[in-house]
Amino acid sequence: HLATSLPLPSERDHLRPRIDLIVFICDIKNKYSLKNVEACLDHVDASFFLGKVCFLVTGVGRVNYCSVEVNAIWKLGEVYCSPVLFCELELDGIRVATAQRLLRMLQICAGHVPGVSALCFGSLMRNSADD
Repeated sequence: HLATSLPLPSERDHLRPRIDLIVFICDIKNKYSLKNVEACLDHVDASFFLGKVCFLVTGVGRVNYCSVEVNAIWKLGEVYCSPVLFCELELDGIRVATAQRLLRMLQICAGHVPGVSALCFGSLMRNSADD
């Protein structure tokens, strides 16, 4: 399910499935994209930041066209204890690899991978980014 902003409309709460993972997408070429992500963060319950949120940064192959400071996005990841993934959606191979990575993260967050919790996985993602 996709939403362009939060909070989600409450009139369909009874039909909404459980939310296992929230992926905030930030287009590095659009300065309003980061502002939208920052505005939406206030509407997410604090418990989701324990392994069930990640930031996906698109457009990284076009460094000359950046409107968003990459450090600002890294800072969001640090502040909200959530992994940051970078990708270029215009390249088929990277788009497929990113989709597979997000699907695996979703499987973990939904509890479909025995022995790995979302919290543990989020911690591993943060530690690998620090190296």
